[in-house]
Amino acid sequence: MSVFNPQKLSVKLIPPTTFSQPVEGRKYTLTHSDITAELFLDIGYVYNYKSIDPKMRDEVLATWKKDSHGRLYLVGKAYVDGGEFSQKVADTRFKIFTKEMATALNGIVYGDRPFYVHYPFLVDAPIFIHYLSTYPQYRQVAFYGTPRQYLNHSIKQPDFPHHQT
Repeated sequence: MSVFNPQKLSVKLIPPTTFSQPVEGRKYTLTHSDITAELFLDIGYVYNYKSIDPKMRDEVLATWKKDSHGRLYLVGKAYVDGGEFSQKVADTRFKIFTKEMATALNGIVYGDRPFYVHYPFLVDAPIFIHYLSTYPQYRQVAFYGTPRQYLNHSIKQPDFPHHQT
């Protein structure tokens, strides 16, 4: 599995997004370079579709949503296939996504650290990833813990977020 390296993460806020707004509907577009191993995170009211490679489709998209009880959770999606790949290729893509998802979530959560200072209760919100596929065995939803575990893992401080004084 890839190891998350904060020095290889570039973060861009898409205006008018700030590190405190929006909350519900806040969207993350995470892409990467296979050559340099860099991660690119765009945070906005909309996904940054221009950053997505239409042939590779190896991005992770995520957004904050409310459940039926008004609780926020982070839900993401990974495009395994839409019928254009063989089952063998879809299987490979699914395995790569599941192997690399923790690194992707590290990038998303770590890249938006100031957001959690404004909304510390969200460090304990659940994270779900939808794997999108025409093959039933890959079309699934997986629980990936909470932002807290990615923040702790990324910065080695068990009680993050710290409030700035």
